[in-house]
Amino acid sequence: MINSSEIRQSGFRGELIQSEDPDYDEARAVFNVSIDKRPVLIARCVDADDVARVVVLARKHNLPLAVRSTGHNVAGYAVCNDGVVVDLSRMKAITVDPSARTVRAESGCNWGEVNDALQPYGLAATGGFVSITGVAGLTLGGGLGWLVRKHGLALDNLLGAEVVLADGRRVKASSHENEDLFWAIRGGGGNFGVVTSFEFKVHPAGTVLAGIVLHPAGAAAGAIRRWRDLEAEAPDESTLGALLFHMPDDPSLPPPMRGAPVAGLGGVYAGPVEEGEKILRRLREYGPPLVDKFAPTPYNDAQRMADFLWPPGLHSYWKSSYFKALDDAAIDIVVDRFAHVPSRHTVIVLENYGNSAWSRVPESATAFGHRNWPWNIVVTSAWSDAKDSERNIAWTRELLDALGPYKAPGAYVNYLGGDEGFAGLQAAYGTKLGRLGAIKAQYDPTNLFRLNQNIAPAPLADAPGG
Repeated sequence: MINSSEIRQSGFRGELIQSEDPDYDEARAVFNVSIDKRPVLIARCVDADDVARVVVLARKHNLPLAVRSTGHNVAGYAVCNDGVVVDLSRMKAITVDPSARTVRAESGCNWGEVNDALQPYGLAATGGFVSITGVAGLTLGGGLGWLVRKHGLALDNLLGAEVVLADGRRVKASSHENEDLFWAIRGGGGNFGVVTSFEFKVHPAGTVLAGIVLHPAGAAAGAIRRWRDLEAEAPDESTLGALLFHMPDDPSLPPPMRGAPVAGLGGVYAGPVEEGEKILRRLREYGPPLVDKFAPTPYNDAQRMADFLWPPGLHSYWKSSYFKALDDAAIDIVVDRFAHVPSRHTVIVLENYGNSAWSRVPESATAFGHRNWPWNIVVTSAWSDAKDSERNIAWTRELLDALGPYKAPGAYVNYLGGDEGFAGLQAAYGTKLGRLGAIKAQYDPTNLFRLNQNIAPAPLADAPGG
């Protein structure tokens, strides 16, 4: 069994936390409080050398190994029972090169921190609809964000990465170095090693038109149809989503709005404000909204505007699906089911990525799958009391089942909840799963990095989709 003295003797310089330490429970907690796992050791690394030392010892002792950046993923893979957690949360160095329009960020960073560093230069990175999402997990699985329609996924903007492999070696991956690994980590998740830093190209986006228009729940179906019709022909600069949620029970709100169910049409227009206003004018023509909060906004502030919808400290369960078209009947199902949602913390998001930078990247360019479906619906169920878990999970599954006739094949791996098994992998990667298994066999043949949406190592000829 691994112990702290053995890790210290290896030269480890970070912080080691075990069950007897007073901050153990805080250190093992993740965003989804349904996840309650007890690792033997949490190793808060200060650099890539620390990461390599922990990886080597976990492999030596054949212990489960979890990798934590910010712990935001709903499936809770950032912590494990009876194993070791490689905690990257102290690795937060950010280096901006404004002339080259690049940023290098270590894996403990979240997207808010990255865009705070970029804002003084009038630049922005593509990742993250909310600021607290980790750079690492989001990028490795895809990387949605408010600039995705204009500049693509976070992984589409990845120039290179530094990776600690299962044998402890530190390597670089880019378009000209370990190209197969670079292909795999752009969509294949944490299956191939611990990525300790990322280098991204970034884009001018100092100020954007951002905000939300709110309609009462009774007008939700019509408002969402108006959004759908506008987004189907929207320019790349427009990344607007439709949301169903409950307003906070906040004394500062007018009494009729406190805790009220609403339909929100919100997002970012990353182009000339006057052009964005033309789109908003058509959005507003649907009817007088309860709230109209669109305004020119610094991008790093715009990235925080939706943070309140996904607060920490809640139980969470997510389900999602792509759609080839967003039929009226599918919208009606979502709205009707939301009227009976068991928790006021649940948020449903409808997204559009068709005919945009996301869909123009060649399908074979990265491990990310399914760029051909324009619409996505993600149900982010959340509740405060563990006793309500069964009811909320059942409601979520029933909603996605009801949408079955309208769904397209495929899944976004970062939206998988952890209970889909191999079917989830097949949905996420399709025919790319064979190549991913072969690359996994090359870089992690014993499957040390298995606490994730796991791709088993397999020679290409033997792998599904191979």
